[in-house]
Order: sequence, then structure tokens, then C-alpha cells
Amino acid sequence: MNRAFVSLGVPVGFAFRTLALLLAALFLETASISQNQPTEAGTAAQAWQVLHQGLTSHKEVRRLLSVRSLSLMHHDPKAVEFAEQALDDRDRQVRAAAAATLGQLQSYSSIPKLRGALHDRQIPVVLAAAHSLYLLKDPSVNEVYYAILMGDKKTSEGLVASQLERLRDRKQLMQLGFEEGIGFVPFGGMGYEAYRQIRGHDPSPVRAIAARSLARDPDQISEDALIQIALTDKSEPVRLAALDALSEREDGGSIGRLAKNLSSTRLAVRYRTAAVILHLRQTGNPRPTIEN
Repeated sequence: MNRAFVSLGVPVGFAFRTLALLLAALFLETASISQNQPTEAGTAAQAWQVLHQGLTSHKEVRRLLSVRSLSLMHHDPKAVEFAEQALDDRDRQVRAAAAATLGQLQSYSSIPKLRGALHDRQIPVVLAAAHSLYLLKDPSVNEVYYAILMGDKKTSEGLVASQLERLRDRKQLMQLGFEEGIGFVPFGGMGYEAYRQIRGHDPSPVRAIAARSLARDPDQISEDALIQIALTDKSEPVRLAALDALSEREDGGSIGRLAKNLSSTRLAVRYRTAAVILHLRQTGNPRPTIEN
């Protein structure tokens, strides 16, 4: 080995020092990776704990917010399982959120359970299940849409009289569509409260739409801005929209920076961050560095 270095005109002492530095750098890099992996794993475990606490809480609002957060966890069987369990929740809003979530997760295996939800005595649950079945291209939803259009049942089966009566009430139907945010009426995707805020000249919904739209912007500056918004913005809807955008971007490098939100006093932010972290843990990859 010494002769090889000498034949190349490289001083032996210099060669050994260089080799030592390379080995040291390799050791430090390996140590850094081994340290980051437990940290990331610990953050994921904390995220699951936060989300599970919300899903099993005795408070309806916590279960509601947690179930809604599951919609970000695409291709995760646990998310589907928890959402299906929530279809049997005692609270109608939680059941409606569960039905909507299964459609957003594109869970075709949940079609039988969503068909069962069409027989729920609460119209918000029926509408959410119908919209999810529509997204999943299931024909059983036609009974509900026919009743909404015609004010009558198409067959002798399906909707009960009390459901049909509420579906005939156009104002109530629009109100329900807005409240559940299932995209059933114009602006339904942003929810009734957001629509009212726009009417009241509140800029938050517009900023939320802008944040959500940055999901497909590959610029790292936009991602940094989304993380900052998700962590610190004063408007909760805007923070949630930023979290949704970060979930869609699927950059696992943002997991550590989002961990701060797991202790947020705002429940919706806390649970949605947990879902984002778990989604990124499963599917996210660090974005490559783009050199100018």
C-alpha cells in the first residue's frame, strides 16, 4: 500500500491522514443517521398516541376532530379501520365525519359499511355516506340523490319517512351540506362557517385556499412558508389548510419541524398534525436539493 501511494507521488503521511479523515466523516454520518432515526420514530409514536387519545376520548369534539384528521392518511389500513369504527359512534357529527373520511381515503373495501350508513336516521350521516359512495362510484347512492331531486323515494326500500321529510326542505338541506362540508352544495368543500366568513369579509378563508394551493408548488421557499403557517398562524383554518398542503407534498423532511404542534392547545391543529406526521412517516421522502 505504501509503495502504491509513493508511486502515485502521494506522501504516505498525507495519504493516511486523508484516509483517517474520510473514515471519521463516515462514522459521524452513520452516527447522525442512527440518531435521527430514533428521533423520527419517537415523533411517529407520539403522533399515534395523540391521535389515539382523540379517537377514544369521551368528548365528542375530540373524536370529531381526530376522525376528520384520518382523511390525510391515505394507504394506511389503520386509518380506514378507525374511520369504520367511528361509523358506530353515538354522535351524529362523528359518524358523518367518519363517512366522509372513508370517501376521501378512497376506501373501496368500506363500501358495504357506507351503504349501511345510508340507513342512519340522521341526515348529515346519510349525506356524507352518499357523497363518499359517489366518490367511490357506487350505484347505491342513486336512491339518495333521486330523493333529493324529486322529493320522493324511487323504491319501497331505503330512506325512512323522517329522512325523506328533511330532504324535501331545501333550506335545511343546503344548511346541512354546508355544515358537513361534503361538497354537496356550492362552496360545500370549505364548509358553511368559512362561507359565512367570506360573506363577512374575513380574509382567513381566502388565505386558507392560497395555503392549500401551494401543495403543488415545488419551491422549497413555499414549503418553509407552509411549515411556518402551520406552526404559528393566528387563524386555525389557515393552519389546517397548510397542514393539508404539507401532507400532499409528502416531504418527510418536515416531520421534525412539525413535532411542536403535537402539544398545541388547539385540538384540531394537534390531531391534524399527528395525522400528517404519520402519513409523511409512511410515504414521505426528503426532497432532493436543487442546485442553481
